[in-house]
Amino acid sequence: MDVEETTNELPDLSSPPPMMPWRDFANWIRIGDRHDVVWGWIRNAYIPSQKYGKQMMVNLTALNSQLLEKGERL
Repeated sequence: MDVEETTNELPDLSSPPPMMPWRDFANWIRIGDRHDVVWGWIRNAYIPSQKYGKQMMVNLTALNSQLLEKGERL
């Protein structure tokens, strides 16, 4: 009997897309089982987001910039 191999590889963060649908973002950072947490971050403006049509997108470029700035101030 063959058993399917599952990998627990981390997502490639070296070149993320500039924008990502918020649910995909939750899955990407591995809290897909807690989509409500990411939605709360968006609602409270903890992470940059933009609505395009009906889709709420996380702005990964702006998020990366914010994290880099915060790291420089520490």
